[in-house]
Amino acid sequence: MSSEKAISAAETPAGNGHGEAHSTATFKALMLGSIGVVYGDIGTSPLYALREAVVAASGGAAEATPQAVLGVLSLILWALIVVVTLKYVVILLRADNNGEGGTLALMALAQRAVGKGGTAIVLLGIISGALFYGDAVITPALSVLSAIEGIKLVTATFEHYVVPLTVIILVVLFAVQSRGTARVAAFFGPVMCVWFAVIAIAALPQIARHPEVLLALNPLLAVSFMLHHGMIGFITLGAVFLAVTGAEALYADLGHFGKRPIQTAWLFIVLPSLAVNYLGQGALLIADPKAIENPFFLMFPDWALIPMVALAAAATVIASQAVITGAYSLTRQAIQLGLMPRFEIRHTSEAHSGQIYIPRINMLLFIAVILLVVLFRSSSALASAYGISVTGTMVVTAMMGFVVIWRVWKWSPVAAAALIAPFLFLDLTFLAANLLKVFEGGWVPLVLGGIVMLLMYTWRRGSRLLFEKSRKLEFPLADLVAMLEKRPPQRVPGTAVFLTSDPECAPTALMHSLKHYKVLHEKNVILTIETAPAPRIDDAERVRMEQLSETFSRVTLKFGFMESPNVPKTLAIARKLGWQFDIMSTSFFLSRRALKPAAHSGMPRWQDLLFIRLSRSANDATDYFQIPTGRVVEVGTQVTI
Repeated sequence: MSSEKAISAAETPAGNGHGEAHSTATFKALMLGSIGVVYGDIGTSPLYALREAVVAASGGAAEATPQAVLGVLSLILWALIVVVTLKYVVILLRADNNGEGGTLALMALAQRAVGKGGTAIVLLGIISGALFYGDAVITPALSVLSAIEGIKLVTATFEHYVVPLTVIILVVLFAVQSRGTARVAAFFGPVMCVWFAVIAIAALPQIARHPEVLLALNPLLAVSFMLHHGMIGFITLGAVFLAVTGAEALYADLGHFGKRPIQTAWLFIVLPSLAVNYLGQGALLIADPKAIENPFFLMFPDWALIPMVALAAAATVIASQAVITGAYSLTRQAIQLGLMPRFEIRHTSEAHSGQIYIPRINMLLFIAVILLVVLFRSSSALASAYGISVTGTMVVTAMMGFVVIWRVWKWSPVAAAALIAPFLFLDLTFLAANLLKVFEGGWVPLVLGGIVMLLMYTWRRGSRLLFEKSRKLEFPLADLVAMLEKRPPQRVPGTAVFLTSDPECAPTALMHSLKHYKVLHEKNVILTIETAPAPRIDDAERVRMEQLSETFSRVTLKFGFMESPNVPKTLAIARKLGWQFDIMSTSFFLSRRALKPAAHSGMPRWQDLLFIRLSRSANDATDYFQIPTGRVVEVGTQVTI
């Protein structure tokens, strides 16, 4: 998903449109940062992925056969090569939106390429965004649970402490979000480097004892396993997919680190470490089939168990942190793209706009994560719920990728389809395999995604109906300006700025001001804020000014969908363009609409009521646009929808 992960100062890039130019951060620092932020999720998959896949391949038997182990290993290794390396690292990292990646960035890019017929693209974006929230809830619960479960191997008496310890770690994790993650993020890279080194080194002795495990590198073993195991092979695919969850982060963090650091980290550090660890776990299972209980931790000697549980807990917290901050970023993008109401967004760093905190999203995620831990109580139970949201997102990404390769890269539709079709087929196969687990827990991300989709669709549809209804009632701005210039009312000193979403019509606040006060300021500005389908906008394109008359002007401020709109700061750019104003003698007029359900509207009554509820929950426009509260005048109106 398109996620703004928390990163340290040395790791923050400034995109150049191709995801390659960065600030003074060196290539090595960016690569280290990508290891910490991008690969936390996929890097902690060895804790549970092979175990779940071998259990599925064994049909629930207590012991795993060598043939099943080698078949599953081959499937996992080739899933990492085909899905992650070829699809994401080689192809999709090239499909950037002004240097930014992720499904919403891809949606905006595809929508821009398609033009007016982009409704289907928006729908795909809504689906992928909704499914990401399912992923953001399950990842912290599953990864932290799987790490803490290692203490059961020290002594069985610790078993009762797994869930309470997991809850404590998650409570602390969500509690510190409001403080910002810059300081913690500085440790992400080094901790994950230690993690990858340790999991690879621990596996080497196992491989040396049973080198026959290297046969799993032959892709024919994976094909043979699928052909000879029928339905069990298909069910196993759902568990094999756990090894590639987190691949979306590669693409989502393109804007932070650039293409080359992410590619280099994957090819030379992450992929080799993961492959060696999976081979080591497989070798252990061939030697001792009963090790299926927890092959990851059983590779380590007894004295190393407690330190490894601690390191695993740290790695899973990093994986969780990445997906939590990803949810904040996705929410901000969804707000800017008109898919969600305005929520309070707090900036936790003066230096880096990507480091944000959204209290409402944090609280909802926290409640959902704790509920999952308490309800499922083990990583095996939760693993069934995990794959659906991620596979769904990957299917959507492949579909939008086809549109971008065809329309933006200017490939022929046949060539674009030939490139994407194999990956789409593989993603759909994985999705079908995961859908078999709906009743075992797979319903969780589907329900969460369904709720978010309904909210996004309702907000988008309701906003459009409200805009159309308001426009019918409003007066053309050009006609009003002409009337006021002919018969000017009483003038008062200063500048009045009227915010409106429709610059062609007279703002409601202006009409009510004239109606009730019967006065007009010396200078009047009709201000519109636009969100561009690009992640960021150059300052040269930020402000557009148009003089309508001696006393009226129209100003449009443009922001990218990954930027937080700051009106006063942006107006300083307008001042350089010749707009003379003093912020202390400027009043901002906003219209606050009280919505009521109409007898007949374009939506069912329950959806009208839901839209009104969402509208009331929206953050105040004054705070969202960062306008000084002492300079704001709000005018209330009632609108039926």
